[in-house]
Amino acid sequence: MATFLLSVVLLIAGYFIYSKVVERVFGIDDTRITPAFTKTDGLDYMPMSWWKASLIQLLNIAGLGPIFGAIMGALYGPVAFIWIVIGCLFAGAVHDYFSGMLSIKHGGEQYPTLVGRYLGNTVKTVINIVSIILMILVAAAFTAGPAQLVEQLTPLSYSSSLLLIFVYFVLAAVLPINKLIGKIYPIFGFILIIMAVSIGFALFFMDHSIPNLTFENLHPGEIPVWPLLMVTISCGAISGFHSTQSPILARTLKKESDGRRVFFGAMVAEGIIALIWAAAGMTFFGGTDGLQGALAEGGTAGVVNEISKTTLGQFGGILAILGVIILPITTGDTALRSSRMMLVELVSKFGNFDSKMKTVLMTIPVVVPTYLLTQMDYTFLWRYVGWTNQVVATVMLWTAAMYLLKNGKFHWISTVPAFFMTAVTGSYIFYAPEGFQLSYQTSMICGAFIFLAVFIWFLIQLKRHKNNPIPFEKAA
Repeated sequence: MATFLLSVVLLIAGYFIYSKVVERVFGIDDTRITPAFTKTDGLDYMPMSWWKASLIQLLNIAGLGPIFGAIMGALYGPVAFIWIVIGCLFAGAVHDYFSGMLSIKHGGEQYPTLVGRYLGNTVKTVINIVSIILMILVAAAFTAGPAQLVEQLTPLSYSSSLLLIFVYFVLAAVLPINKLIGKIYPIFGFILIIMAVSIGFALFFMDHSIPNLTFENLHPGEIPVWPLLMVTISCGAISGFHSTQSPILARTLKKESDGRRVFFGAMVAEGIIALIWAAAGMTFFGGTDGLQGALAEGGTAGVVNEISKTTLGQFGGILAILGVIILPITTGDTALRSSRMMLVELVSKFGNFDSKMKTVLMTIPVVVPTYLLTQMDYTFLWRYVGWTNQVVATVMLWTAAMYLLKNGKFHWISTVPAFFMTAVTGSYIFYAPEGFQLSYQTSMICGAFIFLAVFIWFLIQLKRHKNNPIPFEKAA
């Protein structure tokens, strides 16, 4: 169990050490009044305690992501532990922190607006479309599964289950954040944590030992680790969906120093949850071959249910049912809330509208297509979430890198992971079954050309900054 335990220790140590480095580079100032006070509106902007914001952020970004994704990633063996630790600390947590703190710095701006501010309006237009599509795909994918389970466990039909879920979605999207989300999310956040901690404790009493990383299992059979693992395990390592969620809580923080605990801390907590479920997947079925058979027979939800019931008894079964039903729904509702916020921010530039009318009207364009997509196959939907999600993450890392570069700060903490994720997304889409399905070698060559193009662009940005070293915000 040495690899697993060391991974958990590294994540915890990374929070206490590296989060302070990132915070110092960003440059917080608790004398600055946050948007929660300067823009209080009784809907999205309102002060909230950091611990409640942390639990809401964890549930927003996690849901079933670090459970389902980690179990699928466990098929790669213990190398998944390395990706979760490195990806979480040096890419995901940095990504989440800057998406939240830049939003605070710029009055609670949404992700696409932040992108436009530092990468230009052309990229902003593209990412506006991509991020809203991602929100709708995530909401649809995380709604169909729970509705199917409710149909199996209750007298309700699939359509009736969907209708109930969407009534809740509309309420979560239009009500003030402290009325519904602020009250029930901390409870659900505790359920997610209890579920993970219980399974983590049970790992010590399983019949099989958690495998350690060795040279023999570094490359699992014929499965190419690069770049598939980095897309398979997104939640728990790095996920672009998080950059759309962080501005929701950025509008509620009382001071800038809370950002380290809320944004960086929630990401590390999600990483630990992913480590636990990846370890459970590798161990419970006696190895990756057994896990693959279990996935083929019962799917990811079936694997979660079997692990929970067997290790924790009736209590585990209840947790599994609550998790598979509640957790994805709580990801879908904030996906729609954030897309509603993006649309409100977009239409506000075309004239003044009544705020309540805007909130209701901008909810319709995201709820309707989400409902229609729930009629499609879940696997098909999820297949397209993965790559889109990591493209959004890559763009956010480059946004943070440009902010740091243009303000004369140490940009490498974001630039290095941005280059890494550029290579991941650039090569993945050519090889993946949902992409161009080219040969592995050809896909890597195509990805290398994309990486080279971005590298040249970055060199131009470096040269431009060297010739004009005035901090970006002052120059603007």
